[in-house]
Amino acid sequence: MPESPRRSDRTGSTGPGRRLSPWASDPRHSRGRRHAEPPAPTRNAFQRDRDRIVHSTAFRRLVYKTQVFLNHEGDLFRTRLTHTLEVAQLGRSIARSLGLHEDLVEAVALAHDLGHTPFGHAGQDALHACMGPHGGFEHNLQSLRVVDVLEQRYPDFNGLNLSFETREGILKHCPLRVARWIERHEPGGIGRRFIERSQPGLEAQLANLADEIAYNAHDVDDGVRSGLITLDQVCALPLLGEHREAALREHPSLRQARPRRLLFEILRRMLSAQVYDVIDATRAALAEQRPADADAARAMAPLVRFSPAMRAASTELKRLLFKALYRHPAVMETTQTAQRIVAELFEVYVDRPQEMPADFAGSPLRERAVADYIAGMTDRFAIREHERLTGQRLFRAPG
Repeated sequence: MPESPRRSDRTGSTGPGRRLSPWASDPRHSRGRRHAEPPAPTRNAFQRDRDRIVHSTAFRRLVYKTQVFLNHEGDLFRTRLTHTLEVAQLGRSIARSLGLHEDLVEAVALAHDLGHTPFGHAGQDALHACMGPHGGFEHNLQSLRVVDVLEQRYPDFNGLNLSFETREGILKHCPLRVARWIERHEPGGIGRRFIERSQPGLEAQLANLADEIAYNAHDVDDGVRSGLITLDQVCALPLLGEHREAALREHPSLRQARPRRLLFEILRRMLSAQVYDVIDATRAALAEQRPADADAARAMAPLVRFSPAMRAASTELKRLLFKALYRHPAVMETTQTAQRIVAELFEVYVDRPQEMPADFAGSPLRERAVADYIAGMTDRFAIREHERLTGQRLFRAPG
């Protein structure tokens, strides 16, 4: 993972005791929480959000949730938790150089996948199909539901009662009908920007872009490690190929070293190049638009961005990964099995809600309660529950 930029024109920094840029979110002027609470004596609002997320049950479950490869397919593949930590690291590094609020970027990054299902996007797609007649399912909305409703850790309210700014960053996507529903229940809240077609704060924009940077890099790493894609295959793209040539020129010994050492050096350089590109492109956009404050930035087009050339290169890499890795026959085989597990669990729980814990079984919104329960499962718990309820062992659960 890249270090913080060292060049003198990228040393602008924020953090404890450091000055924020005018357009950064300021916890002293937060729009607040849904339930009023006295401030913490030693932490700002965004630090408090981060700590609540880290201590949540949903955060711990990420360690056994799929990123691309199922948890039991190898100990070194990324899980949702390790992906989340990489997003947070990248986000903080960039935020520091842009004068944005690092704690808020970190909080959004740590929470952005709390609502993800077991088995990654395969599980999400299966659950969305099951929930089609009942409002559908989307992990981004589910992440918000986790922090607003499903976590039950406090005596006076459900959820984690996070600040507006963190919740705004968690809700990256939202259908208009859902945004209007949120607006009715929370006037002027996090649903309004989807109605007005404005943007979230810059920290939320950054966490979203850090997510893309992280998964592109680590999916290349995991894909090559798995043997489903090759180093030559990904280095045919200029984004990686130019870094391979530069690495071999500077370190000729890499020609004889283990291939993974060369791959690590290529990915390190690619990550650094993308981080520096975001910093430069975003600084240029901010210099041109000069938002007066965080709210003024929300009214503009997205300001945290790649340069056009890097955006094209990142999109090209995503296309290759989609075609060569995510749609590889070996991945598709596990995808289909995972979707079957989710669909059959959904059917059983709807028919026999008593198989779920009482909090879910007693809900009047049965299908939504079933979706909440399944979405909260880890891969291995879903595998074991499916075997218990159907007598079929479709995957070998670890442990």
